[in-house]
Amino acid sequence: MRKPRQGDQVGFETLEIFSRAAAVNRWIYDSIRGQVQGKILEIGSGIGNISEYLLADHNEVTLSDLRPEYIQILEQKFGSHPHLQGNHLLDLSLPDFNAHYADFLGKFDTVLALNVIEHIEDDLSAIIHAKSLLRAKGKLVILVPAYPVLYNSLDKELGHFRRYTAAGLRKLMISAGLQFTGCRYFNAAAIAGWWYSGSLLHHKIISPAKLNWYNQMVPFFRILDRVTSSFAGISLITAGIKDLN
Repeated sequence: MRKPRQGDQVGFETLEIFSRAAAVNRWIYDSIRGQVQGKILEIGSGIGNISEYLLADHNEVTLSDLRPEYIQILEQKFGSHPHLQGNHLLDLSLPDFNAHYADFLGKFDTVLALNVIEHIEDDLSAIIHAKSLLRAKGKLVILVPAYPVLYNSLDKELGHFRRYTAAGLRKLMISAGLQFTGCRYFNAAAIAGWWYSGSLLHHKIISPAKLNWYNQMVPFFRILDRVTSSFAGISLITAGIKDLN
């Protein structure tokens, strides 16, 4: 597997660590699966940790990332998959986004941006650009890190500009011209570990050993989330629908 250029070394290592946490990845996918339908675009596919579930469940899936190295990895993994419509370079932060990606505008029923928007300084423009890829009544599904107070060394090394509040995320979606469909928290059990590792110990990358333990505990954490998803979680999940106009 070809490694990305030095600027994304921590991101690449983190994706590799998570690639060995199948239960966590499945849980993330299951948390958004009910929102996904039709012709699908995944933005920020990385090395395909969630992509494999999308391709297994849906017939028309397009993968994308802003890094050519990741596109090569996706092609190696999924290039022959019958449900794959293509692997494409795509950067939501480009100021001339609509001109650059004219062939993609209004093409998709569902656009997914999981752990993507927090990496883009102008997050409102990023969401507006993502919206432009949707057909009328298409849905943009977003997962972002929650609680600004939790921002720490792990966020910094991963290239996060911010973490979000539920109210702030709602305002962002409405400002982008989307019909806000609600917001919920995801993965409350990870809050303590994120704070301990990043805020107290100032670690720069997630521990593989700790994630392996966490992966084994996912069945219990899923049960916890049934109770906490309305008020607590390490991440926030929301969706917005594109108007007919």
